[in-house]
Amino acid sequence: MSNLPPFAIFFVAAAFVAVLPYRAGRIVSVATPLIGGIMLLGMNTGSTIEWSIMQLSLTPLRVDRLSLLFGYLFHIAAFLGVIFSLHLRDRLQGSTSLLYAGSALGAVFAGDFLSLFFFWEALALTSVFLIFARKTERARLAGVRYLIIQLLSGVLLLAGALILYRQAGSLSFDHIGLGAPGSVLIFLAFGIKCAFPLLHNWLTDAYPEATVTGTVFLSAFTTKVAVYALARGFAGTEALVYIGAVMTCFPIFYAVIENDLRRVLAYSMINQIGFMVVGIGLGTTLALNGAI
Repeated sequence: MSNLPPFAIFFVAAAFVAVLPYRAGRIVSVATPLIGGIMLLGMNTGSTIEWSIMQLSLTPLRVDRLSLLFGYLFHIAAFLGVIFSLHLRDRLQGSTSLLYAGSALGAVFAGDFLSLFFFWEALALTSVFLIFARKTERARLAGVRYLIIQLLSGVLLLAGALILYRQAGSLSFDHIGLGAPGSVLIFLAFGIKCAFPLLHNWLTDAYPEATVTGTVFLSAFTTKVAVYALARGFAGTEALVYIGAVMTCFPIFYAVIENDLRRVLAYSMINQIGFMVVGIGLGTTLALNGAI
């Protein structure tokens, strides 16, 4: 079991939750992050799973200290989210929440850009149902806008990765920096999901329109996956210091005039992510540890 990818149990459990009676589905939902966390404790730093497809070398699982820490955090977040959602009698939200958490785990353990792209898009496709589940016209429109922007982020990521592969001959997801071919496109893809200034509107638009349970799950994964990706690919990039500083400041002015508490939460998230982005931009060991 310890050799299975951490996201696998979430995908399997989501299929069971979609068809099981509610009581049994709740048991499966609660057990999933607990079992996944135990499996994660059995994984050793340096473990990998490698596939060769059409002469491409893919690494859907790479365990190191950075991915392992995010793996622990995401299991804790998934467990708390599931506990919060136990009152629901909605198989769609129960199933897609697990798929969403599993996609986030897949992204942080992806060792190559193609695997990252798959989970990057899976994050968007699974999380949008947590917005649609509110079943209002505002939620439907916000969900459509959210999905378009998230898919655009994936397209930019794939385009940048293909340019990088053409120049370097490798899809390995390691430190990139802004000087590498295609790196600007990848940087923008990460920036959209991280809610950089002027690229943040999807967050303040969609999160308040999701279901209450959906907002809890959404606040835990999408932007944090982007923080992980920046820490992996762009640690020490000076531009992030200035971007993060702006992120910490401008949401305050919007938050203090809001009456919708979930919209206040959305702006507060951008503010807090800004501190993380500054730490990643500084790039020292202490700053990265603080950000993470």
